Amino acid sequence: MATTVALAKLSSKRNPYPFPEVQNDDDFFKGHSKQMKLPYKLPTHLAQSQHPWNRLNRTPTLTSMRREVFHHDPQAPRDSLDFELKAHYDHHNELLRGQAETLIQPETAGRPHGRILKNRVVELRRLYDPLYPPLRQCLVPKRENISSIKLAIESHHSAMTNAGYSRKHDGGFYTT
Repeated sequence: MATTVALAKLSSKRNPYPFPEVQNDDDFFKGHSKQMKLPYKLPTHLAQSQHPWNRLNRTPTLTSMRREVFHHDPQAPRDSLDFELKAHYDHHNELLRGQAETLIQPETAGRPHGRILKNRVVELRRLYDPLYPPLRQCLVPKRENISSIKLAIESHHSAMTNAGYSRKHDGGFYTT
């Protein structure tokens, strides 16, 4: 009889449905409350006038600057003749090239052309490390006498005066 009671207890805990139960997020967050994302503090039209949207909106790209009314590119070809003259093709060294090869521009060939094509800062190579600048030598061609008056800095104090601090009788200073 005790076995039948034990079997009854086991059968009462058994899931009568053959398929697995539907799972949801509460099964994976046992005991944790699910956090909701807080709404934005400012409305969109006010938030777009602050950092970082304002900075992104106000900084023009090269393409947007070229679309402006006042944009002028002095190096841009004005017609097909300018386009062909500006081409990378050298008739003396590259004779009988195809028509497509004669119209290749310096920008396409990777040659220096003096135009900015991308928003990239070109870093100039420094001749020396600014933390360790090279020592400079000053070479004086002729060695002069340091006691000479000609080398003195102009001032009312002079080596010719009494210890360098003498005055005239009228209160003025001696000049050299």
